[in-house]
Amino acid sequence: MGKPTGFLEYQRNPIPDRPALERVKDWDEIHEPFDADKIQTQGARCMDCGTPYCHTGMLLSNMASGCPINNLIPEWNDLVYNGRWREALDRLHKTNNFPEFTGRVCPAPCEGSCVLGVIEPPVTIKSIECAIIDMGFEKGWVTPQPPAERTGKKVAVVGSGPAGLAAADQLNKVGHKVTVYERADRIGGLLMYGIPNMKLEKEVVQRRVDLMTAEGIEFQTGVEVGKDLSAKQLTEDFDSVILCCGATKPRDLPVEGRNLNGVHFAMELLTRNTQGLLEAKDVTSFDIAAKGKDVVVIGGGDTGTDCVGTSLRHGCNSITQLEIMPKPPLERAASNPWPEWPKVYWLDYGQEEAKELHGQDPRKYVTGTKRFIGDSDGNLKSLLIHDIEWKEQDGRYTPAEVPGSEREIPCQLALLAMGFLGPEDYIAEELNLERDGRSNIQAEFGKFATSVEGVFTAGDMRRGQSLVVWAINEGRAAARECDRYLMGTTKLP
Repeated sequence: MGKPTGFLEYQRNPIPDRPALERVKDWDEIHEPFDADKIQTQGARCMDCGTPYCHTGMLLSNMASGCPINNLIPEWNDLVYNGRWREALDRLHKTNNFPEFTGRVCPAPCEGSCVLGVIEPPVTIKSIECAIIDMGFEKGWVTPQPPAERTGKKVAVVGSGPAGLAAADQLNKVGHKVTVYERADRIGGLLMYGIPNMKLEKEVVQRRVDLMTAEGIEFQTGVEVGKDLSAKQLTEDFDSVILCCGATKPRDLPVEGRNLNGVHFAMELLTRNTQGLLEAKDVTSFDIAAKGKDVVVIGGGDTGTDCVGTSLRHGCNSITQLEIMPKPPLERAASNPWPEWPKVYWLDYGQEEAKELHGQDPRKYVTGTKRFIGDSDGNLKSLLIHDIEWKEQDGRYTPAEVPGSEREIPCQLALLAMGFLGPEDYIAEELNLERDGRSNIQAEFGKFATSVEGVFTAGDMRRGQSLVVWAINEGRAAARECDRYLMGTTKLP
């Protein structure tokens, strides 16, 4: 413990975001560069608790509490405070393959369960993590580390999101020859096309992909397994296969007017926008861009926030975000005790920007969509919405329309950001994989083996829509079990 009284002497001071009115004019990351001295001071606030909940990685009330990949947080906090950045990087990499991703996009359940957070604002764990890895790249400490020898075993990883990349990285470290298949034109999955540039610059993703390539991993883009390449062929050509295809079937809203021009899934906008940026095109020139339109985002969560931030940067006329749930309280409710994730009201980057630009939080709580309304040409022109009342029935709360609350709001672009239902079907059907009750691929957590011998699965494809850090957790663990299957034993954690 670097400074026993640090938490008494210093206030929480995370890496600041750039001013909202400044950052909405570009697509650069929203954060300011880190100040090493200030980060070291923040490390002093860590109390090195006797029972540090920050790295427990438990599920409490179906929410992550603590770090799902069990980052050794008190250890690298102490090392940073003492200026031992290189050692902090080594400790960070022991549990986390990609801290430059989690340090930017993770919601930081570690901070929600920080013991200091019981009485004071928690330690700035996420800022410290991001600063460690950025320092590592800046100083040239992060270099390719190919395995000393190869095992002669070949593994195919399908999907290059965080689960697939983590699995590939771990298997390569122990000497297996790994080929990653990605249907998109670039590697990264949701890291590349699902998370916008202002949260995760694509150079950061590509930098890690280039590093993994230099370490011997082969990446195949533009190959959709199950369509362009048979999944059964993979099982014949490789000693093992790990499926990390994500939960990419979006939840739809089948109400009247759904087929009007102007109603789209959120990922359509986010993907097209990032493609435009990478191709150096005008990102407001494609047909579903938000420029000059009244935009309504239906659904909350990270994807909804990303649609808000993207629409603002396009120059939308107005932005509204509809949430079916009630507005959270300002402080933890009695039913939401520490160390659970704090379900409290706060402004994420997109809502903060909307408030600065338009004077108010764009979110309308306990509000549902009844109908999409179009013009004579079949184009969306407005939404019929209504208030919602949550009623208890048979021990469960269900939403009900409040009579007389119908109203129409202008809208030429509606973005559906209501989450995802599960993986696409064609690989599961081709391999005849067992599914669970939510259509995910059936595989026991901790073992990750599917019903087909030699085929494993991890990430959202197995557990359903979840956090990037859970995907890394599962990718690492699936790699361990795959290695055990191939070699009879494993040295992977």
